[in-house]
Amino acid sequence: MIGFLRRILLIDIFKGLALTLRYTYSKVYTEQYPREKVKLAERYRGAPRLNNDPETGETLCISCDLCAEACPEDLIVVSSVRDPESRKKVLTEYTFDTSRCLFCGLCQEVCPTNAIELTQDFELATYDRKSMLWNRARLEKGWDRIEGHKVYHK
Repeated sequence: MIGFLRRILLIDIFKGLALTLRYTYSKVYTEQYPREKVKLAERYRGAPRLNNDPETGETLCISCDLCAEACPEDLIVVSSVRDPESRKKVLTEYTFDTSRCLFCGLCQEVCPTNAIELTQDFELATYDRKSMLWNRARLEKGWDRIEGHKVYHK
């Protein structure tokens, strides 16, 4: 008899609606993106950057090719020439394909000079794949949201 009254009076439906309304109006979970900066995890890995020495301005990359070897997607291409005087490798070209990157961080982990770094930048959307192939100049400059993208201001 009690089960029949519960079905007639729709008690379970009203309990469910009460629970939904309680969660709906209790706390705001929505972030006001892009006006408010999204709080990311400390270990988040985003857009790549090729670091330069702050004193000399030269790249920290020694062209050891470890990042390209560690990359599971084979998306990093490092080209270099050997300097005849110092017998050291000199970086000529560094290419990083962000369209295929897993953002696993293996390239960053194996780099002995901390030349390659995955930053906290996450807005990597573009309108064509050609712009996702980053060369050395773009990697050294870092990700620029202004370049071909709409920028929101407060």
